[in-house]
Formats: sequence, C-alpha cells, structure tokens
Amino acid sequence: MNTGKHVLQMSPKSPNPLAFEQIEGTFDGARDLVCFSHLRWDFVYQRPQHLMSRFAREGRVFFVEEPTFQKSQDATLSMRLDKSGVCVVVPQLSESLSPLSVTALLRRLMDRMFADRGIRECIAWYYTPMARAFTDHLDFRVVVYDCMDELALFKGAPKDLRKREAELLHAADVVFTGGVSLYEAKKALHNNIHPAPSSIDIDHFKRARSIAVEPPDQASIPRPRLGFAGVIDERMDIDLLVAVAEGQPQWHFVLVGPVVKIDPDLLPKRSNIHYLGSKPYADLPGYMAGWDMALLPFARNDATRYISPTKTPEYLAAGKPVVSTSIRDVVKTYGAQDLVRIADSPKDFAAAISECLAESRDVKRFAKWQERADRFLAQTSWDRTWTTMAELIEAAVATREVPRANAS
Repeated sequence: MNTGKHVLQMSPKSPNPLAFEQIEGTFDGARDLVCFSHLRWDFVYQRPQHLMSRFAREGRVFFVEEPTFQKSQDATLSMRLDKSGVCVVVPQLSESLSPLSVTALLRRLMDRMFADRGIRECIAWYYTPMARAFTDHLDFRVVVYDCMDELALFKGAPKDLRKREAELLHAADVVFTGGVSLYEAKKALHNNIHPAPSSIDIDHFKRARSIAVEPPDQASIPRPRLGFAGVIDERMDIDLLVAVAEGQPQWHFVLVGPVVKIDPDLLPKRSNIHYLGSKPYADLPGYMAGWDMALLPFARNDATRYISPTKTPEYLAAGKPVVSTSIRDVVKTYGAQDLVRIADSPKDFAAAISECLAESRDVKRFAKWQERADRFLAQTSWDRTWTTMAELIEAAVATREVPRANAS
C-alpha cells in the first residue's frame, strides 16, 4: 500500500474567515468534542444537530462527516464553521483509492487536524462505529457512543458494522441510545448505558399553531391534508400509504422530506399524494400549520424495530393529532398515554384517521387532547436531554481521572 503520492491539505472553507478562526481559543479551559457521524450536517436537522449545537455553546465541536470522493489525488480536509458554532469537517479523497488506502489517509488527516487545531484530551462522540477504523489510535479523554439507531439493520449497512460496534462498545466510557426499545436491546452490552430518547424543541414547533401564511407549494393542495415530515426511505410503509390513499381519494397526503435509498420514480403516483421534497428545519412549522393531522406510516420491519421517531413530539407540539403504525417506542410512550392513535392495516389506519379528523372538529374534545399533550411535552426538551447527557459524560471523565490521580 502506497499513500505517499496523495497530498494532505487542510482547507478552511468558511464564508467568513474570521468566524472560522474564532473556533481557535474561544473557550479557554473548555473540553473539545469531536463527533464522527454517518449523517451529514446539512442533510436533515435532527438529533446530532440538536445536541452538537448545544455542546458548541460551551466548547469547540468538530463534526466529522464521512468522506466524499473526487477525481483529484489530493487528500483534503474541508472545514467550515456552521452558524451554530459547530465546525463541520469533510474529508475529500480520491475516488481511485482502495478501502485500505482510504482508512490510512483518514488516519493521517485526523492526526493533522488534531495537531493543527490543538485538539487534546477531547470528548470523542461516535454516531457511526465505522469511524473507529481511523480513530482508534487517537488520545481521547472520554469516548461516547450515541447509538441513535440500530444501523446494522438498515439497508446498505456495511458488512463489518457489528464488528466495529463491538469494538466501540468495548472502548466507550458511556453509551446512549436513541430510544427505550434500543436501550432494552443493548443494555447488557455495556455497564454504563442510558436511554436518551430524541426530544423536542417545543417553542419551535408550537409556532405551527399560529402561522396563517401557507407555503406556496402547499397552498393549492386540497383539504383535508394528512402530513408526514421526515426521510422517505425503506422504513416507510408504501403499500399502506397507497391503500389508504386509494380508499380515501378525498384525503390528500403531503410528504415533506428527502427520498433516500428508494428510486423516486418507483414511489406511488396518485393525485392525492404530494411529494414536496426536503425543507429547512426552520420551515417545518409552516408546513405543519397547514395540515389537518399528521402521520407516522412506518413499515414494521428490521429497520424500524428500534426506532423512536423524533417527529412524534414535534407533531404534538405543532398541535396535530397523530396516527402511527405500531412502532414499539411510539406505542409505549405515546399510545399508552392516548396521545397517538395506533393502527396497522389499511382499514384500521383509515378508521383512525377518520377519528382524528372528527376529534379535531370537536372543539372541546380537541382542547382536552391538546392539554394532555402539552402536559406530557412539558416534561422533556432538547435542553434537558443535553444537560443530562453532559452530566453523565462529566461523571465518566471524573471516573477515569480517579485512578490516574491515585497512580501519581
């Protein structure tokens, strides 16, 4: 293996060079955090963005994405400062490289980044176990595995993902899971593991209750509108969606979000199914404001076995009744509280939608439901989730520091 011909470059690509430099030394004495993610920062605003932007208020955060590939033989590390304060890092490698060469170059790029940015004794935060291949030699103060999904069950998962996850679990000082069912599945694999279900930015989505101006691409869609906001991939029950749409042509299904791992040309085309594409996080309340209710039409398969959909509390905060298929965390958390209706067959799903639409037209019934939903949502927030996680991480740091102090 010969990687010597590849030129390593550090490439700050901030639209504001001064802003990029501010990531150096702004937080004196604060601990750096380096996050390794399979999700890109600009893909969909979800768990990683909520948590990393909060950590960035107190220290430097470097969000390292998976590499992109290009014709150039240079090995470049693109870095830009997001408005959240997070430094987004993207390795850019030659498309001609072998897998072994990719790993070797990524290790060298990480060494360069740590040296050039003065990153020492940092928190390592993993969303993807695959990143252990090029980071297991680095010196971390504490290792965090935030297991937001059971990635090994997703379509196209790397064949050695389970092996890498076992290595990460062995190295991790603290482990979080994205939901309760995922915690139950993994709690025997680590002695410091905690459920940390995805939470809610209540004020952001509550705006949907008072927004009156329709987004132009939704304004002409007839009502009632049944909305979904999220990634459209193998987790969606397309057959269920088609069956309900065909059985109830007067209902209009509005799907907001990117299409991933599905050929868009193979998605069902019906006059009452509307694909509006990906939208910025800031715009989601505006779309939800124009829905009569919200849907979670997830398939029941390996990919959804342990999911805890972030959209559930977001729909409730927006003031939208919800119908979901029987996803375990939705059933246990929201169905048991009678906040979300649960149905699986097309007939039952359509019946549940009809009940929600009827309830929303009954002012007194809807007000009681909304009051219960608001009481439930008041118990959680991304700030609370972040605070709890930060406290557990600091406890892990302290635990590791004790034997070193004794040894000295």
